[in-house]
Amino acid sequence: MPTLVIVNDPKDWPLHIPGVEVVSSRQYLTDASFAALRSTRVFNLCRSYQYQSLGYYVSLLAAARSHRPLPSVITMQDLKSHTIVRSVTEDLHDLIQRSLRPLQAQRFVLSIYFGQNTAKRYAALSRALFNLLPAPMLRAEFARDSRQWQLLRVKAVSMNEVPESHRSFVLSAATEYFAGRRPASGQRRVTQYDLAILHAPDQPDTAPSDPKAMRKFADAAEELGFGVYLITREDFGHVAEFDAMLIREMTQVNHHTYRFSRRAAAEGVVVMDDPESIVRCTNKVFLAEMLDRHRISGPRTMIVHRQNAASVERELGLPCILKEPDGSFSTGVRKATTSAELAQYTAELLDRSDLVIAQEFTPTEFDWRIGILDRKPLYACKYHMAPKHWQIVSQDGRGGRRYGAVEAVPMEGVPRGILRNALRAANLIGDGLYGVDMKQFGRRNLVIEVNDNPTIEAGEEDGVLGDELYERIMRVFLTRVRGRGLKQGGARR
Repeated sequence: MPTLVIVNDPKDWPLHIPGVEVVSSRQYLTDASFAALRSTRVFNLCRSYQYQSLGYYVSLLAAARSHRPLPSVITMQDLKSHTIVRSVTEDLHDLIQRSLRPLQAQRFVLSIYFGQNTAKRYAALSRALFNLLPAPMLRAEFARDSRQWQLLRVKAVSMNEVPESHRSFVLSAATEYFAGRRPASGQRRVTQYDLAILHAPDQPDTAPSDPKAMRKFADAAEELGFGVYLITREDFGHVAEFDAMLIREMTQVNHHTYRFSRRAAAEGVVVMDDPESIVRCTNKVFLAEMLDRHRISGPRTMIVHRQNAASVERELGLPCILKEPDGSFSTGVRKATTSAELAQYTAELLDRSDLVIAQEFTPTEFDWRIGILDRKPLYACKYHMAPKHWQIVSQDGRGGRRYGAVEAVPMEGVPRGILRNALRAANLIGDGLYGVDMKQFGRRNLVIEVNDNPTIEAGEEDGVLGDELYERIMRVFLTRVRGRGLKQGGARR
């Protein structure tokens, strides 16, 4: 992927970095050869980002050309917003206090160059501010009142505002940043598009894909011409540089995975899962209401609050199931078999959420899992119950998990009612990648829930399709990335 540094005057960037071309802002905006480039990283270091300035138009036209500008126009606007600054202060409050506590002065200015500061003790704070407000060079101003430090403002700075004593450090930080991402294969090659796979290698127990499946995702993407990069939560500031992003760690709304998805969507990056799917799928209250409204069969369900909690046993009987709205991996799920258990579990869950879900107990030997991609069936599995347990996952008191067997099933072996209801439910969420959990209970085909970011592990969910499963997912990415470029290109005048 070509890398451009855009400045008002090339003399403003007196640093040489291999593989980086320095271009004037007017040349970038007017020279047709730059407009014709594809999958280009654009680092906008113009002297001003004011509305309708050259710096503003550099990032605006970079986005129109399907280039990856840093900062984006969105970040430019964020930097001018007092609301955003207050939000940053709240998000980073503890880190700010911890980082600046040793200082005796009442004011402090932190210079951030490509996510770094000249002093290592401010490394975490610099990286955090860069991740929230990704711009090549930032200056953050803090003030201390009688009790604590406050962030007053953050502004982007140009090279001519960098002190001479900092310039060698800027060169080092920029060189490290430009070379910082590594392809999944460990080798760089020229590619038309770049795909990021967000994962958490330090949390294998909750990862939706095992290492072998991760390699298969990367191999399939590379076969289609993507450059593939494995990224972690520390790479938030790089989001806008990619054309597409696949999230392969457990998603939640109040979590960095949602922030990655939101930033990607805002920057025009094709992302699975998209933020709307994460919001809809991770809350069982939403799912229960949606399924009921569209008359999609599910277990008899109540949305429980303190005013109606006493009626759960009368409405659903015993045993019944209680669920936290945003639980995952079977956490936050209780089976109440007696009135005393029902009262205890309901009280515990309502202490954590104003609304919880109660459902009739529908015991089966296995759950169906139907994988849906781009509004079409992708794979089907039977998730058998864990040994001597009523769920597909059993957990001991020490955090250990035991899973039931996973049995891949050809599509022609899936009952029509199961497939029909799975598609109806998933298509109400969106056009991403989903795993719909269902039960056959008597003659009823019941949707239990729709999962974004479904588990895909080598030898299990891919048991029928094999490598083709990963290729199909990556082909959808490729189609959407190409479509995004055509739509943006068609809008040019």
